[in-house]
Amino acid sequence: MAAPASKTIGDLNGKWVLNKTLSDPVDSALALQGISWLVRKAIGAATVTLEIKQYRGAPKPPSESEELATHVDIQQVATAGIKGTAENRCLDHVFREHRDWLFGRVRGRTRFVTAAELAALVAPDSGAARKDGFVADDFLARDWLEGADEEKGPQGESHILSLGESMDADWTALQAWGFQDVLGERRYVRNVVVADGDKFENLKMVYDYVPE
Repeated sequence: MAAPASKTIGDLNGKWVLNKTLSDPVDSALALQGISWLVRKAIGAATVTLEIKQYRGAPKPPSESEELATHVDIQQVATAGIKGTAENRCLDHVFREHRDWLFGRVRGRTRFVTAAELAALVAPDSGAARKDGFVADDFLARDWLEGADEEKGPQGESHILSLGESMDADWTALQAWGFQDVLGERRYVRNVVVADGDKFENLKMVYDYVPE
């Protein structure tokens, strides 16, 4: 189901199911992250649901800031006997460490960004994400819906940017979240780039909204 107009980057609360027909295959990206063939095949067969709770609250350690931060807590539930994972993000751009059964030890940080900031990050020659080896092109900034209806972050941002860095291997995963027109319907989408040295995998993850 398409995302209702009430769902924006400032309110992702609810359930979202990965639409595997509209999304890119994840197998190559998972392989680059060192996930075994058997686990990759099981994930490919599973139905993946995100249960999202988005709210404002005190930032999590190691931050000592007294300012409130946006939190996006996600329980990722899968079928086919695949164990779920948790994605608990604090959008203050502070690195935090996390461990789960699939990706091992990862450190990550997340923040809101504007369309202009996202484009600048992946710009040829000058983009910080290119210089740091997180991306090889501007895929992260492509295809988004923009404008006042999408600019619902605390300072008028239209995207969430999330970086994960493996602490056990050399891969990184940089994600941009927002909304796109997919076959004529507005959808919640993640543009994801997984990188390891000079190898890059770009994938688009498209979600169906599940009404209450």
